[in-house]
Amino acid sequence: MADIKYDIVKHIGILSESPKSWTKEINLISWNGGKAKYDIHDWAPEHEKMGKGVTLSEEEMDKLKEFLK
Repeated sequence: MADIKYDIVKHIGILSESPKSWTKEINLISWNGGKAKYDIHDWAPEHEKMGKGVTLSEEEMDKLKEFLK
C-alpha cells in the first residue's frame, strides 16, 4: 500500500478531546500534494497518527453549512 502524505495547511480548531489526549480537529489539509480540503479527523497528540475521518471539498462544506442553518 502506498504511503499517504498530508500537509496541514491551516488548523481551524479542536472539536473535542478524548481521555487519551486524542483530539477531533477540523483542518484544511492537502492530501498527496492536492488542493487543500476541509478535514475532520481524530489525531494523536503530535499528529503522528490519525483515526477515521471525513474530507470535504469547499462545495461540500458550503452545503453542510446551509444544512446546519
